[in-house]
Amino acid sequence: MNKLTAEKVADLLEQFGLEVHTSVGNTGVVGVLKRGNGERAIGLRADMDALKIHEENSFEHRSLNAGKMHACGHDGHTAMLLGAAQYLAAKGEFDGTAVFIFQPAEEHGDGARAMIEDGLFERFPVDAVYAIHNFPSLAVGKFAVRAGSIMAAEDNFEITVNGVGCHAAMPHLGKDAIVIGAEIVSAMQSLVSRTMNPIDNAVVSFTEFVTNGTVNVVPGQVILKGDTRSLTTAVQDQIESTMERIVSGICAAHGASYEFSYRRNFVPTINTPAEADIAAATARLVVGAENVVGDSRPVMASEDFGYMLQARPGAYLLLGNGEEGVGGCSLHNPAYDFNDDILSIGADFWVTLVETQLQAD
Repeated sequence: MNKLTAEKVADLLEQFGLEVHTSVGNTGVVGVLKRGNGERAIGLRADMDALKIHEENSFEHRSLNAGKMHACGHDGHTAMLLGAAQYLAAKGEFDGTAVFIFQPAEEHGDGARAMIEDGLFERFPVDAVYAIHNFPSLAVGKFAVRAGSIMAAEDNFEITVNGVGCHAAMPHLGKDAIVIGAEIVSAMQSLVSRTMNPIDNAVVSFTEFVTNGTVNVVPGQVILKGDTRSLTTAVQDQIESTMERIVSGICAAHGASYEFSYRRNFVPTINTPAEADIAAATARLVVGAENVVGDSRPVMASEDFGYMLQARPGAYLLLGNGEEGVGGCSLHNPAYDFNDDILSIGADFWVTLVETQLQAD
């Protein structure tokens, strides 16, 4: 579906009069809009992928594709940026270059890296890059932003414990992989509470426990899988090394062997201070100072825009989708609904950001 969305986005940008580039990082689309002789450039990013979730809503604008839905509001993000592109192309007053980045494959952490590896910022250089995500539980008309980590890294781990299987009536003849695996799960509960600095945010969650046993067979192998979240690369490093140390020690104590893998899917999304201030100031122009939280709490969910912020200065903002009712349902939920009332707010933010940051000297 990303391909169909990309084609629609590219067609609209061409209708608006932008210079359009397709197939950037596979199905990414970039629109370039230049005004005047200014050398400054600003990047505006929207994600445009959906999720493999079967939508449970019954309203007319529900998904037409079984097993797929925009349960994170990326369709809304794309619509906001397209609206800004249309306005700026027709009436924009600025001096410089606005680069509109429509990114695929955010949900699995692949899209931003693919576009960057395809030369995104070499082909379309920008001084800074920004992104907005809708946020249920935050009131409509409110923005939240902060300098530093605003979204967490996400890592996935897999632990295979190799013991010795045996008859359930004769456990002394084997090395019970379930007991070893359970001990590992239990010991990991102290990883955050007893090995991490209390002021460092971290989450460690086991999500799968699979054995090769059956009702009368003590398993010789278990596979444990899970997910970790952190706000800095230093904490990522500490989680990974501590996990393997715990696994190694417990397996050695039981005379079992193990395999351990740790995959880093998302880096932390870390706003640069100057650009976070610019984002907050722009939001205040759009919705008023009373509706902008400039030092919001970080969120332990993840976002692959963090890769773009490793390559360029920039900021990631949260825009309230509603505290209850329409827009209040959590993200990644089959009953989620993007609140159309925030479309104009997001588009206004993008227009204001471009016109204030690319003012003529």
